[in-house]
Amino acid sequence: MPYILPVKGMMPQIPENCFIAPNATIVGDVIMGDDCSVWFNAVVRGDVNSIRIGNKVNIQDGACIHCTYQKTKTNIGNNVSIGHHALVHGCTVADNVLIGMGAIVMDNVQIGANSIIAAGAVVLEGTIVQAGSVYAGVPAKKVKDISQELLSGEVQRIANNYLMYSSWFKYPDADHSAK
Repeated sequence: MPYILPVKGMMPQIPENCFIAPNATIVGDVIMGDDCSVWFNAVVRGDVNSIRIGNKVNIQDGACIHCTYQKTKTNIGNNVSIGHHALVHGCTVADNVLIGMGAIVMDNVQIGANSIIAAGAVVLEGTIVQAGSVYAGVPAKKVKDISQELLSGEVQRIANNYLMYSSWFKYPDADHSAK
């Protein structure tokens, strides 16, 4: 069973159509949208401030979503993929964003829509990621504009795949073969 716990009287709000892995942790002031998934060993910790998560967001294995006490909240838009072992902390993530594996997104960062944060990137506090951009490196910098092929081939594909993957766990007896 996942750890879904109240903190200071605030219980996470998770729609029934979300997939929460058996060893995921979601605590406190967390409100999730529809069709989300929180994968194995991921932590969504709304204990010190609020976390708001849009629709069709996947928080992959080992990722951590947190915020800063009395300073920063975490707001995540729709159709967002947060890669394995990424850290997303006290920031705002717009719609249609891919945050790569092992990336770190620090307090007061604003990630514009239709963007990619590359695997292993470190987005420093207060950075504004331009919409439609790819940021990479340590510290993360804009490396290029996102192409339509990259947007549909990566951002959209990954979000859709995780919706499919979660169905394998939510409906284990269903026929999941490609039609």
